[in-house]
Amino acid sequence: MKLKSEDFEDNNIIPSEFTCDGEDISPQLSWEDVPPETRSFALSVTDPDAPGGKWIHWLVYNIPRDIKSIERSSLPKGAKEVENDFGKEEYGGPCPPYGTHRYIFTIYALGTEHLEGVNKHNFFAKVKDHTLDKTVLKALCKRK
Repeated sequence: MKLKSEDFEDNNIIPSEFTCDGEDISPQLSWEDVPPETRSFALSVTDPDAPGGKWIHWLVYNIPRDIKSIERSSLPKGAKEVENDFGKEEYGGPCPPYGTHRYIFTIYALGTEHLEGVNKHNFFAKVKDHTLDKTVLKALCKRK
């Protein structure tokens, strides 16, 4: 699988419009080369460099299998969001308190059509149980 964005290159700075210093909207994402048995997708955006450990910026699941992209500031029809560490069920952009942090966008190809009873505490375990393949796209951010 491969994950990419029209808005930033892998391992490069994410533009400020997708961070707390800008509009704080989600970037465009697209993926390809998915396993043929994929029945849905899930997406996570995390900051492994946060002071208290991994910080959850966005969790999305039940993305229909025929969807292969997410446009800026949108959510595919049928997909569901989970509360992030900002306490919101929506994208929360990079906002590092100091230094340059890494932001890991991960798309998971799942062998199930629907996940049930998902929350931020069990998202990764539920997704792992059904993951056929996954791939990451990394962004970097430093506050202005």
